[in-house]
Amino acid sequence: MTQGRPIANLVNLGAWLVGIIVSLAVGFSLTGNGALNQSIPWLSEIGGGIIVSVAGWIVVVLTIASVVLAIADRL
Repeated sequence: MTQGRPIANLVNLGAWLVGIIVSLAVGFSLTGNGALNQSIPWLSEIGGGIIVSVAGWIVVVLTIASVVLAIADRL
C-alpha cells in the first residue's frame, strides 16, 4: 500500500478482511456437516462427503496460509 493514501489503505484492508472472512466461512461450511456440505447431495454421495470435506479443508488451510504470508510480507 502507498503511504500517502490513508483512505485507500483502509478500503483495501477492509476488502482484504472481508475476503478472508468469506473464504473461512465457505471453507468451514464445506467441512464436516456444514450447510454447504449438505446442500450438494450428488457430490456428497460420490465419496460419502469426503470430496466436499477435503475441498473445504483445502480452502481453510490455504486461506490461513495466505493470511500468514501476507502478514509476514508486511513485516
